[in-house]
Amino acid sequence: MAAIRKLAEKTTLFGAISSTPQKEMLPSTMNHIARRGYHIDLGAREKALLEEDPALKRFKSYKNNLKRISKVGDVLTIVVVAACAYQLYAVTTVRKE
Repeated sequence: MAAIRKLAEKTTLFGAISSTPQKEMLPSTMNHIARRGYHIDLGAREKALLEEDPALKRFKSYKNNLKRISKVGDVLTIVVVAACAYQLYAVTTVRKE
């Protein structure tokens, strides 16, 4: 009877999770942390790759344009919403009169 109960617990999702002892989970967690390694400084190649490349400088100018377009879009959205709200207000006041 106990064997059937253990089998039933392991077949359900909650039973499988709750029946896993903490001791079995600990070594796998420790292995994962050990595999990460310690922080080391970047090598010469990594530093060279992270330096700014003058040939690509002209392609980075889109960031300012993107911010400007985003701000213009936000302003236009606010203007359109305000105009719609005013139009709805105007239509409701005309119908009341």
